[in-house]
Amino acid sequence: MKVFTQSRRWRSLLSAGVLIVANPLGNWFDRQSSNKTQAVKESFQSLDDILRYISADWDNLKRSMADCESFEDIKTSGDEALYIPADIAAPSGLEEALKQCNVRVLRLPKKITEEAVGEIRPHGLLYLENPYVVPGGQFNEMYGWDSYFIIRGLLRDHHRDLARGMVENFFYEIQHYGGVLNANRTYYLGRSQPPFLSSMILALYNSDHAAGQSNLSWLEKAYPFAVEDYEQWNRKPHLAGDTGLSRYYDEGEGPVPEIMGDPSDYYRGVARFFLVKGGESDPHLVKVDTRHSDASVLGPVFQVSICDSAPIRIHTANCAPADGIALSAEFYKGDRSMRESGFDVTFRFGPYGAETHHFAPVCLNSLLYKTERDLGQIAVLLGRESDAEQWAKKAVERKRRITKYLWDERRGLFVDYNFTTHARSSYEYATTFYPLWAGLASVEQAHAVDRNLHLFEQPGGLAMSRHESEAQWDFPYGWAPIHLLAMEGLRRYGYRSDANRNTEKFLSMVLENFRNDHTLREKYNVVRRSAETHIAAGYAQNVTGFGWTNAVFVELLRESPPDLAARLSKE
Repeated sequence: MKVFTQSRRWRSLLSAGVLIVANPLGNWFDRQSSNKTQAVKESFQSLDDILRYISADWDNLKRSMADCESFEDIKTSGDEALYIPADIAAPSGLEEALKQCNVRVLRLPKKITEEAVGEIRPHGLLYLENPYVVPGGQFNEMYGWDSYFIIRGLLRDHHRDLARGMVENFFYEIQHYGGVLNANRTYYLGRSQPPFLSSMILALYNSDHAAGQSNLSWLEKAYPFAVEDYEQWNRKPHLAGDTGLSRYYDEGEGPVPEIMGDPSDYYRGVARFFLVKGGESDPHLVKVDTRHSDASVLGPVFQVSICDSAPIRIHTANCAPADGIALSAEFYKGDRSMRESGFDVTFRFGPYGAETHHFAPVCLNSLLYKTERDLGQIAVLLGRESDAEQWAKKAVERKRRITKYLWDERRGLFVDYNFTTHARSSYEYATTFYPLWAGLASVEQAHAVDRNLHLFEQPGGLAMSRHESEAQWDFPYGWAPIHLLAMEGLRRYGYRSDANRNTEKFLSMVLENFRNDHTLREKYNVVRRSAETHIAAGYAQNVTGFGWTNAVFVELLRESPPDLAARLSKE
């Protein structure tokens, strides 16, 4: 199957040895090149080269319903299909146009229930009205939280129309698919991603305003969609017990289908891990015997033994096969909820994310606090004073609850809270910077978090955690979006030197690896300053493309002092 690392257009430009681009970085880039549109010899060495690559890559990563590449999905098998909402007429000529792509146009069920979603076959793309930018590689659809960072990059690179179309695609998802989706594939129906919609809306509105187009009528249109997106996180099943906070929760059951290769291989490894860790009585396992028939479990049944060596190495003489073992329904609920968090896979919420739905997480509740503040700001702009007062009250109350449950004063960190055990997590995680980005941390809390920067800081920037679980969202890996949020959070509270130092570490690492492999990656080993990854727990690929890395590189560079950019340009 094809992996979209480069479009046909991009490959042809490379083979010709030239690339014609527009200015991706405003005034700073203008000073580097006297002619923004001149053809230059393609190379992968300098800061200018990576900026040209990023500017051209937006077109490479752009998809639409008229593009045959949009429908290919290497995560699943079967015929390619496009699904239309049951409540709209199929766009004129769409079905005929897609015959050249060998794509079937099908209808979704009138009522999108958990059971109905599980029966949709073949898996397929969900219709969206406007073109959009995908992350890249196997992620060939429009994602929920990726899109916030991508939109910021698009706005920085003067693609406001494309950015606006993506935001309006999320309005379309809310209207026709029940909410902002993990991504626009049928197997993501019923699962969202971290709530950045209000941030997207304000980013676009502020960009319009800076261009002299104070688009209040568009903001009026956007407001109810942002409210609806917010509300889904503040009612069951997304409530985190009696904390008054929210949690991640996927309404589906059983294994997910979108894991590369055979999903059973992934879940077999998980079952083996729990069998080794806790034996057949581990609560995440179900022993299939006379008390638990095959029909009573949600996923596959595995014949595994505790001496099975991959990926967990066990030295034991007892190598007799185990009985049939299956993963519990509760494990699958945690697994699916972890995927809604966007941090798949991490051991932050227990091994393999098995306890995700038992936590009130720092990231989600910080984003909801910011959403409340954003909605209050929008209400003021629209002259809705009573709405603004209500949003302000909600934000104050959420801040109080975050401080009560998620602030660990002794350690000086914001941490997740397990509302089933009534205990704060001991797992130190880079989402501790989210409250700084959202502006909810007190001056004293921000100072304490900054003092703990050393827990995460590495030669290439910030590692996600201090735990080497062999999962991609843990040590020693660092990710572009977390760097943007953390650096902006530190700068917000005046810790500019710390932010600049880690910005330079991250940008120089990305540039250094760009010289070697001629692309940007999904994630990096920030200890070794390398794009090489060795992941055993979950996704092993380090995807090229890559939408949010492109965007964050441009944004962090633009937010940096001139001397930092000058040093990078000399490397």
